[in-house]
Amino acid sequence: MKKIDVKEITALILCGGQAQRMGGQDKGLIRLQNKALVAWAIDRCKDQVGSILLNANRHIDQYQIFGWPVTSDITPDYPGPLAGFQVGLTKASTPYVLILPCDTPLLPVDLVERLSQAMTQSEVDCTYAMTIENGKEQVHPVFCLLKKTTLESLNLFLQTGQRKIDRWFASLSHQKVLFDDPKAFLNINTPEELLQIEQSLL
Repeated sequence: MKKIDVKEITALILCGGQAQRMGGQDKGLIRLQNKALVAWAIDRCKDQVGSILLNANRHIDQYQIFGWPVTSDITPDYPGPLAGFQVGLTKASTPYVLILPCDTPLLPVDLVERLSQAMTQSEVDCTYAMTIENGKEQVHPVFCLLKKTTLESLNLFLQTGQRKIDRWFASLSHQKVLFDDPKAFLNINTPEELLQIEQSLL
């Protein structure tokens, strides 16, 4: 069974949302322990992939400081995460693209290893994370590994006006991958959640 080499994977970090629950702040630039959230994501994934792209729709110059290419949505008006997926699949020069959000500072250091292993074992086009929380399955579709060849399918899906990730995934061959630690996928949507994670890191 062929193993996917990390050099064949580009990580796309989604920084393009409006962050309305954070008062419209640019979430990737919000600081946790005096380090921008996007820098946490970069540090957690940089050894898992061959290259990184940042998907941002504002403050482009500030994102460029982190030293990775910055690319904006092809579709205007903040159509949602799938617009970021589209950018990553379009711009990446590698056969695989890892998607992850900018607001999850504790993301698993074995994320790529687990997702890529499941992809080769199951021979699917898409793998994504899930956890069990309070006895219930919790899916995390913005933590996913995609084959670049899924771009055509995504373009057609977006042309129909649809925006839901799970609905697009349903049209692909896909596999959920169970991760043991739900805390690894904690994302920051409110000032209260930022404070909670800040305190948990002390």
